[in-house]
Amino acid sequence: MEWLASPEAWIALATLTALEIVLGVDNIIFISILVGRLPPGERQRARVIGLGLAMASRIALLLSLAWMMRLTDPLFSLFGHEVSGRDLILLGGGLFLLAKAVMEIHNALEGAEAHGPEGAVQATFVGVLVQIAIIDVVFSLDSVITAVGMVDEIPVMVLAIVIAVAVMMFAAKPIGDFVDDHPTVKMLALSFLILVGVALIGEGFAMHIPKGYIYFAMAFSVAVEMLNLKLRRRRPLRLHKELAAPSSPNSDSRA
Repeated sequence: MEWLASPEAWIALATLTALEIVLGVDNIIFISILVGRLPPGERQRARVIGLGLAMASRIALLLSLAWMMRLTDPLFSLFGHEVSGRDLILLGGGLFLLAKAVMEIHNALEGAEAHGPEGAVQATFVGVLVQIAIIDVVFSLDSVITAVGMVDEIPVMVLAIVIAVAVMMFAAKPIGDFVDDHPTVKMLALSFLILVGVALIGEGFAMHIPKGYIYFAMAFSVAVEMLNLKLRRRRPLRLHKELAAPSSPNSDSRA
């Protein structure tokens, strides 16, 4: 526990916690999309359990650093490219994200019309948790690799993960409700998942895409969408004022 008296450790803890929260944004988006298929009464429980699984998987990966280090060892070579266990996990996770996002977009655009009002079949609670657990492992890889590269003390890494997941649990419900209430935001979130899936596949093929570019694109798109939402809220208000305004004297005399 010597790190408690070290200012550097506390600075590292704050920095790593902030990074873990940023890296967890795509995880929150994915969980919000999935739990939206559940009945309203089960959504918050699924969010908490899903983020709890994310925390457990990250801590488990941290505590198995020897296995983590072996993930980067080449397993075989394909077309001159050495493929490691990490590459396979990233490829599988990226393809899973792409497939899931495309299916959700299809259901949002055509599902209700193709199958009627009851066309959007609600998912099972266990099925949603299984999908969350699968993608948690993929998202945890980036998180753990970042933690290992920044900090030497395992307790600092574990504490940063716990704090970050606690913050995400607090933010998950408002974010999920906001996404569910605004179809265009949900479509934007699904587009983000496609972007993240493509980035994961690129990482699996050793084509590194800087995360800063991805998060900047996400932040810019969200800012534009927030302006659009504000504009759409103002239009009915402006129309209501115009309809409620008294007619001018000239118009009365013409009448």
